[in-house]
Amino acid sequence: MEATKSSGSLNRKKRNLFIVLSGIFLTNALLAEILGVKIFSAESTLGFPPAQIRLFGDFVLDFNLTAGVIIWPIVFVTTDIINEYFGKKGVRRISFLTALFILYSFFVIYAVTKLAPADFWLNVNSPDPNGKDFNINYAYGVIFQQGLGIIIGSLTAFLIGQFLDVLVFQHLRKFTGSGKIWLRATGSTLVSQLVDSFVVLWIAFFVFGNWSMEQVLSVGVINYIYKGALAILLTPLLYVAHFLIDRYLGKENSERITEEAAGEGFF
Repeated sequence: MEATKSSGSLNRKKRNLFIVLSGIFLTNALLAEILGVKIFSAESTLGFPPAQIRLFGDFVLDFNLTAGVIIWPIVFVTTDIINEYFGKKGVRRISFLTALFILYSFFVIYAVTKLAPADFWLNVNSPDPNGKDFNINYAYGVIFQQGLGIIIGSLTAFLIGQFLDVLVFQHLRKFTGSGKIWLRATGSTLVSQLVDSFVVLWIAFFVFGNWSMEQVLSVGVINYIYKGALAILLTPLLYVAHFLIDRYLGKENSERITEEAAGEGFF
């Protein structure tokens, strides 16, 4: 009887843990996709002059990034934690669910931008603070509408990146065992984001857009440098998360769960 109660309590804690981690993962992935329409200058934000880096021919590149990359590292960290405790099945489940929610959000946002604006809303928000004519409905549409290429590119890169992350993480765990969390977490992120950083740009702006391959490669390099650096800097956060989860589940239960998750195999 006591064993049954203990098992039920553990299952409840596992379920609650998966719900919390899935909520963090889904929220940040969805926000990153929506916020990604803004391109910001890292140099100007930090008060530095433009980098003016020459990469791949005559293309001059500054540290201009999509706003969505700011919170993508949270998605990386959450992916590794879900992988550690729930295995590739857990990551696959939340990845597909997140992709569906992102696609649904794009359709809803597109439909909303097509609604006829109320006259008073247009009048109240025009002119702008400088006294110039301002069409808030046009601005709303430009900000939220994303082209088909960006949608296809981001979803494709997201799913490929997630699956690569899972495979590399599980493969490294075969060699590291339960230790060296930093190695499998950082290694899986560096490999998966190497593909993700270039796939999304290639599909969205080369296949469906008018970027040159030099521009795709140059911007992809900057995005990858940022993501790789953040993956390394956020490694301590993984250990904090593991410490809190181990306390929540119990050390013995936590070790058993992670071993079960690792037992799913590489393929």
